[in-house]
Amino acid sequence: MNVEKSQSWLQPQVLEHVQLLLYSFHHWTGKPLMPIADRQSPLEIANSLFNANFVVVSHGTQADPILNYGNQKALDLWQMDWATFITTPSRYTAEPIERSEREQLLAQAKSQGYISNYRGIRIASNGDRFYINQAIIWNVVDKNGKLWGQAATFSNWEAIA
Repeated sequence: MNVEKSQSWLQPQVLEHVQLLLYSFHHWTGKPLMPIADRQSPLEIANSLFNANFVVVSHGTQADPILNYGNQKALDLWQMDWATFITTPSRYTAEPIERSEREQLLAQAKSQGYISNYRGIRIASNGDRFYINQAIIWNVVDKNGKLWGQAATFSNWEAIA
């Protein structure tokens, strides 16, 4: 597949990751992350998720996890392009003072599979701060139960003046 650099979220490995995001969200919550029409191709699904009206982000399993997916709402909110976003340690999405709470939250999600109704402060690349509300954080797993990382979704956020 020849995908333009401007559409990096349509690369084959990202299409596979989107399938993991959808599968694992449903696995933990019993609900779909987004509606999917019958016969929708992985490419169409990835495009729909990337352009969804809610935020989806994920990171890998590294000791200092690196972001590996952010849809357009996430890129806009954190004010980064795709290439910058997917090379950023996920801890940088929170201010230093908020990082210990974030780590506790991720550990709780890791042990339980997912958590919901999270509210916290995050920070964009330019220093803008915002609350995320009613976030769901879940472990990204495959059908064999292998852990691939963690993800979060939310559709409610507000700027902090």
